[in-house]
Amino acid sequence: MSQALVEHAEAVAQRAYAPYSKYFVGAVVLMTDGTEFTGTNVENAAYPLTQCAEKTAIGAAATAGYRPGDIAAVGISASPCGGCRQWLYEWRVSEISYRRADGSIGTATCAELLPDTWELPSGGGSPEPSKSEGAGSAGAGSAQQ
Repeated sequence: MSQALVEHAEAVAQRAYAPYSKYFVGAVVLMTDGTEFTGTNVENAAYPLTQCAEKTAIGAAATAGYRPGDIAAVGISASPCGGCRQWLYEWRVSEISYRRADGSIGTATCAELLPDTWELPSGGGSPEPSKSEGAGSAGAGSAQQ
């Protein structure tokens, strides 16, 4: 399955919009129910606004109503960047296959690609500071007694 997904991603990569780098990347997201979504990198002159292929494909899956845990596998025409590794981790992808620089296919879990990832703490976020830590009505910069 991993080789077929990577080869499909390579075919999809030919549709990428990469006028600046000329580096075409494709991704195929295989859902647990067998549905596939594809994505390519979409560049922008303001380079940080560029969309990676993995994020494009995952975004299409999210738009269709899928959520983290619904992705069975992902195939990518290149090794995923650090930001995409975080996306893959948050979407709980169990198998990621990609074309390595030497031409071989690598297959890994998201934990193997990003072993010490950041996760949202349980409960949704940082706890509110207590009044004794400065969260009272005194306001920022006010002296506390």
